[in-house]
Amino acid sequence: QVQLVESGGGLVQAGGSLRLSCAVSGSIFSIYSRAWYRQAPGKQRELVATLTSGGSANYGMKGRFTISRDGAKNTVYLQMNSLKPEDTAVYYCNIRGAGYDYWGQGTQVTVSS
Repeated sequence: QVQLVESGGGLVQAGGSLRLSCAVSGSIFSIYSRAWYRQAPGKQRELVATLTSGGSANYGMKGRFTISRDGAKNTVYLQMNSLKPEDTAVYYCNIRGAGYDYWGQGTQVTVSS
């Protein structure tokens, strides 16, 4: 059984930074993609960032967020800078590969002004 557990969320003031971590239990092979999604109350889940062979790719985050990984542990990180109140959401880690699609339970990020 593979499990993803997010951590590092919490309450932060606007303009601050957080680094989210996604710990992976068990071994995962043939990974296609590693990504972070978020879902705010009353809104659909949206892609935040995905990790590609060329480096970090951010979608609609204006370069404020950076995704990275620890290859040895398969840990996935999301560095979040210049946070804004509209970034408030539950953030989810996602790893997709050959025949699987794993999700974490989510971690709450709240940005106050």
